[in-house]
Amino acid sequence: MAKVKPVPEGMHSVTPHLICAGAADAIEFYKKAFGAVEEARLPGPGGRIMHAMIRIGDSAVMLVDEMPEWCAMGPKALKGSPVTIHLYVENADATFERAVKAGAKVTMPLEDQFWGDRYGKLEDPFGHHWSVATHVRDVSMEEAQEAMKKMAVQNS
Repeated sequence: MAKVKPVPEGMHSVTPHLICAGAADAIEFYKKAFGAVEEARLPGPGGRIMHAMIRIGDSAVMLVDEMPEWCAMGPKALKGSPVTIHLYVENADATFERAVKAGAKVTMPLEDQFWGDRYGKLEDPFGHHWSVATHVRDVSMEEAQEAMKKMAVQNS
């Protein structure tokens, strides 16, 4: 009998698992906004999605519909999310624009940041927070710490 891999092929150690009010609509949004590819969908009773998986770049994202009876609530039902999903892409500007056109709301404009990324933040129509970045320059830890100190002084 063949040995089963503890981490399945194509998966990483950490995989976001999103709860969405309207997971089918969320899958379509992620296709438009981030170029997601749907890999699996298991519908359950009443048409709710019990499990789905999409791939954005080289990473898997799992999704399910809200199921209050199982304490599975999405960010809108919870009145917000403390989690941000970070997405590194080849072209942050193009991805950001595509996501906004698909219906995402800008929560932090895309700008070059002191740590070396072109970076901005979005909220998707389902209440999930995303940061989108392209690494544009290498910055030493010392440079980043110095820039952080300057920023703290300017904001005080």
